Amino acid sequence: FQPAEEGGGGAKKMIDAGILENVEAIFGLHVSPHLPVGEVASRSGPVLAGSGFFQAVITGKGGHAAIPQHSIDPIVAASNVIMSLQHLVSREADPLDSQVVTVGKFQGGGAFNVIPDSVTIGGTFRAFLKDSFMQLRQRIEEVIIRQSAVQRCNATVDFLTEDKPFFPPTVNHQDLHHHFQKVAGEMLGHHNVKHMEPLMGSEDFSFYQERIPGYFFFLGVRPEGHEKPASVHSPYFTINEDSLPFGASLHASLAYKYLVEFRKETPTLPTQHHGEL
Repeated sequence: FQPAEEGGGGAKKMIDAGILENVEAIFGLHVSPHLPVGEVASRSGPVLAGSGFFQAVITGKGGHAAIPQHSIDPIVAASNVIMSLQHLVSREADPLDSQVVTVGKFQGGGAFNVIPDSVTIGGTFRAFLKDSFMQLRQRIEEVIIRQSAVQRCNATVDFLTEDKPFFPPTVNHQDLHHHFQKVAGEMLGHHNVKHMEPLMGSEDFSFYQERIPGYFFFLGVRPEGHEKPASVHSPYFTINEDSLPFGASLHASLAYKYLVEFRKETPTLPTQHHGEL
């Protein structure tokens, strides 16, 4: 029941509010339209990437498109910036170290025959290793500012950390992975507990995992007969409530059996009994 799961870092706000006090372990799930109802999937170790956002304003000098020599074109500069950003992964990153830089926002101009004064671009960057993530952050800023300067433009870069904090990688605890496999296997059948490869998506559940052992898994929600389901962020995504009993019962069992099998014994303190709930 946390706020701001999508990009807002609500988990961090929950932690700051003290939600993890006296909590020993935490479990989370996410629906997956690629798995049929009754199946789950996860892995030990890194399962989702760390992520961040960036936005840049590239400023030139506007003017008429017919006399470009009197202008400094920020659209051309932004186009060069975007192509150079792609080289950070293809030419600078270790091919065995998964990283992503994607520009998903490009806003500039409003007329066919006018060069605008400025262009705004924005995007996301992702990596599994903290050092790789911070290297990407540094190089994104350098490339945007310096490539803009080559085109005689100025640029400012904002990583939007106030509203969209950096998400750490989602890393599943090894002992909890064995616990998940055992509990899910007993409940769903071991053949319905799948191993998954890491994904470049990200999750603010990772903030919890930085503080205490945590485990994140995916719950199948694909309706029967749908071989090519829409992704979870598509407007055509199908909500399949048949998966609810599987998710709820598995979540409860993971917690209950953890308390039974893992929780350290603590001395029982005398308590007063009350009739009310």
